[in-house]
Amino acid sequence: MTASGPGGAARRVAERTGRRCLELPSNRLGLYLALRHWCTPGQRLLMSPISADEILFLVLAAGLRPVIAPLSPRDGNIDAARADLSQVDAVLTTNLYGLPDQVSAFAGKILIEDVAHAMETRVEGRPLGTFGQAGVFSLSKHPAAGSGGVLAVEREDDLRALARARDELLAPGSLRADVMGVATSMARQAALRLDLVRPALRLMRALGMQEEREGYRIALEAEALRVALKQAPALPPLDPWVRADLHDYRCRRGPVARWYQGRRLAKVPRDRARRLAGVALLAGLPTVAPAVRDHVDQPLFRVPLLVADRDTAIAELERRGVATGYLYDPPYDDYAPGFTEPSPDPGPARWWARHVLPVDPLYAARALPVLRDLVPPTRGPREPAAGTP
Repeated sequence: MTASGPGGAARRVAERTGRRCLELPSNRLGLYLALRHWCTPGQRLLMSPISADEILFLVLAAGLRPVIAPLSPRDGNIDAARADLSQVDAVLTTNLYGLPDQVSAFAGKILIEDVAHAMETRVEGRPLGTFGQAGVFSLSKHPAAGSGGVLAVEREDDLRALARARDELLAPGSLRADVMGVATSMARQAALRLDLVRPALRLMRALGMQEEREGYRIALEAEALRVALKQAPALPPLDPWVRADLHDYRCRRGPVARWYQGRRLAKVPRDRARRLAGVALLAGLPTVAPAVRDHVDQPLFRVPLLVADRDTAIAELERRGVATGYLYDPPYDDYAPGFTEPSPDPGPARWWARHVLPVDPLYAARALPVLRDLVPPTRGPREPAAGTP
């Protein structure tokens, strides 16, 4: 697995970003490599309270102290104006659902950009993933390739060092695993196109293809996590937490998987017009997150709505063949107390996590009959719930 192997994923990202790129089996491995390369164990890392479970565990595996940032209810990202940047050494952006973090506010800090959701997002004409020391892309989000990632960096010596570190962490892969991964991804795409989401979801759950969760988060298993963290900075001890829903996240990919990843990545520009049309359609809803209206020119990965009764909406969307995923509830403060430095103002993150409904803009028209009837939350992000002192 080289910087520009047969699949061509790294080459395509390099063309988009103008950076040197390293091909990876997953975005997760890329984030860990970047954190270990640029950060020193014990440093304090500012990060959003709203992101995937495994991101928190990657930060912990790197030996860093997660400092949970205040969240902006406009976009679900770090509220840079209310974050105390003088107290942190580095920043990890999320660019939630493709809405950009305030990257210019983090100048002077080690900046690692997680652009899994933001492969197509630009800030002032410049692609995300080019502002920090590293940008880490996912081939399972916009390209929907099921796996794969690309790490984009500026300097050749960093690329070589990261390639060596990657190779030390890679586990053996197999042709069977690659074929199964490609077949599963193709089946998911077919289910979406043919309006077979409901039976596909039932089958995946019946076959145990989705990790068991407590609500929307995987079980933390705090005592076992504390034992594993005694070996930090090290990634393998954290495998049981990092690998959720992608158990081969650091396994070598062969030519079949890499061919498919390159093929799916090549399709992303062709989906741009459909994605933009969906963003524009959803931006007109009264429940849309405010920042979406500022970015209707961006082909977002998902369009976040903020609704009063999310669970009912999810069930109704599934009945109409629209799957909802990428929900990160509760925020890290409440999910992993004791493993993070808590946010100075956790209220907006709790509100966002409870009410956000991400919608795929590619299927906006199919979802619209449900979405039109949804109402916003009755209380704002800083208004206390009934009975709260």
